Amino acid sequence: MAAARCLLMVAVALAPLLAGVAGVQLSSRFYDRKCPKLQRIVRSAVAQAVAAEPRMGASLLRLFFHDCFVNGCDASILLDDTASFTGEKNAGPNANSVRGYDVIDAIKTQVEAACVATVSCADIVALAARDSVNLLGGPTWTVQLGRRDALNASQGAANSNLPGPGSSLDTLITMFGNKGLSPRDMTALSGAHTIGQARCATFRDRIYSDANVNASFAALRQQTCPQSAGDGDGALAPIDVTTPDTFDTAYYENLASRQGLFHSDQELYNGGSQDVLVRMYRRRASMFFLDFAKAMVRMGNLMPSADTATEIRLDCKKIN
Repeated sequence: MAAARCLLMVAVALAPLLAGVAGVQLSSRFYDRKCPKLQRIVRSAVAQAVAAEPRMGASLLRLFFHDCFVNGCDASILLDDTASFTGEKNAGPNANSVRGYDVIDAIKTQVEAACVATVSCADIVALAARDSVNLLGGPTWTVQLGRRDALNASQGAANSNLPGPGSSLDTLITMFGNKGLSPRDMTALSGAHTIGQARCATFRDRIYSDANVNASFAALRQQTCPQSAGDGDGALAPIDVTTPDTFDTAYYENLASRQGLFHSDQELYNGGSQDVLVRMYRRRASMFFLDFAKAMVRMGNLMPSADTATEIRLDCKKIN
């Protein structure tokens, strides 16, 4: 595994995939002169956070996904509500669920001390997601930088753009396709569920109602997730039943044995179009890691529309 990981760190040094908004082009060297210590600052802070709580790695990765899928990777998810808009933090997919805001705030404080008014919160989130994956045993990749921070946020867009845990395969393919991501990208990015935990409320229907669930697995999860809504809604369970703190291919092994925690997970291996790819990822960690890294770069290139007002926030929670 160590040899494979070393190989993958080289293999996923991906060729730059450029994107931009309002005339800004992303580049892996965007801060080389303006803030040369940026990536060291971010990685050190993420390493401390993950060492203290391995689950935080999954939380920072999810924060990036939930940011990018709502009007592009613009740190809008970090904004607190104001008198002029209702932000995304309390949207259905995010409330009592998305975490890691405090870690991003702490990193931003360190970055501002080193490079005042230079680095966007959106870029910090992108780097933190990459480092979280790598620190938990997954691949690394070159993060394109130069994003800017939105001046607004949309709870409605968060509610409508993020696929839920009860999504069908067709819904997943459509929602990822709406972001320019292929079914292969979707199946690779779903492998992020090899780390982290989920609340009972998000998988209750799966373990009590789905027919294609391993009976022993369902019984295990039912021990801490009662059938009645409201009871134990916040009880946590690992999304990957075998190695929840390690970024590996166990997620796909779980799908093959009908132990996907979410209905949407098991949809990837249920006699549909993604079965073959799930089997390939089970057998070839190198393929999964490479596809995941490529898909993360593509997702990271989701930009706000060109007419979106942006800035470099000094405090990630509020506009300047």
